[in-house]
Amino acid sequence: MIHRVRGTRDILDTRLFEYAVSTIATYVKKYHFTPIMTPVLESVDLFKRSLGTETDVVSKEMFIVSSSSGQSDESICLRPEATASTIRAFVEEGVQQTPWKVFSWGPMFRYERPQKGRFRQFNQFNLECIGSASVAQDAQFITMLDRIFNQQFALDSYGLHINFLGTPEERKAFRGTLLTYLDGQSGLCQTCQVRKTTNILRVFDCKQDACRAICESAPTLEQAFGQASRTEWQQLRNYLEELSVCFTVNTRLVRGLDYYNKTVFEFVSSDLGSQTAFCGGGRYDHLVSQIGGKEDQPSIGAAIGLDRLVMILEAHPEKLMLPQDPAVYVVIPLSDQQHGLALQCVDALIYAGHTVELLSDGSVKSMMRKANKMGAASAIIIGDDEQAAGTVTVKNMQSSDVQVLKLADLPKFLK
Repeated sequence: MIHRVRGTRDILDTRLFEYAVSTIATYVKKYHFTPIMTPVLESVDLFKRSLGTETDVVSKEMFIVSSSSGQSDESICLRPEATASTIRAFVEEGVQQTPWKVFSWGPMFRYERPQKGRFRQFNQFNLECIGSASVAQDAQFITMLDRIFNQQFALDSYGLHINFLGTPEERKAFRGTLLTYLDGQSGLCQTCQVRKTTNILRVFDCKQDACRAICESAPTLEQAFGQASRTEWQQLRNYLEELSVCFTVNTRLVRGLDYYNKTVFEFVSSDLGSQTAFCGGGRYDHLVSQIGGKEDQPSIGAAIGLDRLVMILEAHPEKLMLPQDPAVYVVIPLSDQQHGLALQCVDALIYAGHTVELLSDGSVKSMMRKANKMGAASAIIIGDDEQAAGTVTVKNMQSSDVQVLKLADLPKFLK
């Protein structure tokens, strides 16, 4: 037996997953977001430029794709995230409209240690607003996400963490202050010892208790802010409060990718165990030029982890307005001679908008058992007598009532 690849999974019941995607897509369209699709395969250089070569994603977690013939000199990977792909599409396709508000969803790939809520192939719903520098846009973007989780999915066991990373110049000045502080501490893990010289802000991301304790007393980025950043940071919090969005300021929130600046945020839930974040994002004002665009486009985006969101929804199905599955009708021909008529019957019922299953293998008794197992509303039986008279026998599977109808009257009767 061949098993699935470690860190992947089979989803045999996709109803909740489809419900989540449909609900989010329908809601964000009210904010004038439109859907796009980008390739699963991208150039490795795209993510080296955008995410940074010292990030864990680029240095450890990308799945590099090679040709079985060994003849290709292209460096290709399975996409580890979608923001860089969306910006690449914006630049390459010459999009002129700004703000360009788009969404996409699909699988991403990272070589991580599999655990609850973390897969090597995982699914994200991504939202990007390209070409708007307004703090009000940040507030509306975060509010939109909060309304999705609170109003559309009726979640109440989650929190919103926000922080402000300032400008690249302010972060550069802060790095020296932070390095001086960390050099005076002992107990940093080996990973954070490396991060001190390669990507020092990632020290705040460490999950080791000793590193967390050291970071608790570390200087904060806000100490390096100029007046403009202080004003924007205060405006963002004011707008969210005016919109009745509950949040926690988390001065240690830096996100894991190099392209973020200014606003960053995460939605977290205690229902997920150690992997608490199920949505995260922030502002990235310089990514367009990094990827090759002629001029920068201030932008903000987010990714919703669909696998983790579905895990939260599974714990509270009674709060959801899940669509009802349509009634299923089974068509049962009693012999080979009725198969042609049964096929016509199925075709007519599907054309009329019904959900239909054709059962044509086994005895009548076994086919009726199958109809019961699949929860069929009615069984439509066609035998020699029905074929000769142009009729069908309809058996209600709940009440066992039986009616004989003209074949032409069947679609209307079932409605």
